[in-house]
Amino acid sequence: MEKALFAGGCFWCMVQPFEEMKGIEHVLSGYTGGHVENPTYEQVKAQETGHTEAVLITYDETQVSFKELLDIYWNLTDPTDAMGQFMDRGDSYRPVIFYYNEDQKRLALESKEKLSKSGRYDQPIVTTIEKAGPFYAAEEEHQEFYKKNPRAYAAEKEQRQQWVESQS
Repeated sequence: MEKALFAGGCFWCMVQPFEEMKGIEHVLSGYTGGHVENPTYEQVKAQETGHTEAVLITYDETQVSFKELLDIYWNLTDPTDAMGQFMDRGDSYRPVIFYYNEDQKRLALESKEKLSKSGRYDQPIVTTIEKAGPFYAAEEEHQEFYKKNPRAYAAEKEQRQQWVESQS
């Protein structure tokens, strides 16, 4: 099994698209990139830890490639917004592709360059590509949020869509 680590705003909205893909073993919501060990949701949300909300994806490389995961990632985020995603604002919601090895780094850089040249966005692509560090699982109530809290998830997803539409 391989690992991928992506940050793209609220982790609640990042889980379902990956979890439902063939070859995905598990998607875990959590925190990474900061300076506080074992942070809590409240600490991260308050921008006190340097961490960003992220999803750790465990996948079978024989069934789904890192490149395919990157394609999904780019469609879940606004890669032109360095200070949050959609209505989630602040450093803890910044878009980041974390890499575990040089091949993931290369693929992430290539996909970012391809997206930059595509003409899809009229602003620069600011998603960062950073070496993966310690990952801390979020509290249980944040795992598989879309299954545990379908109404709250639907409202969050609808707000995110409305925000996207308001920016067009």
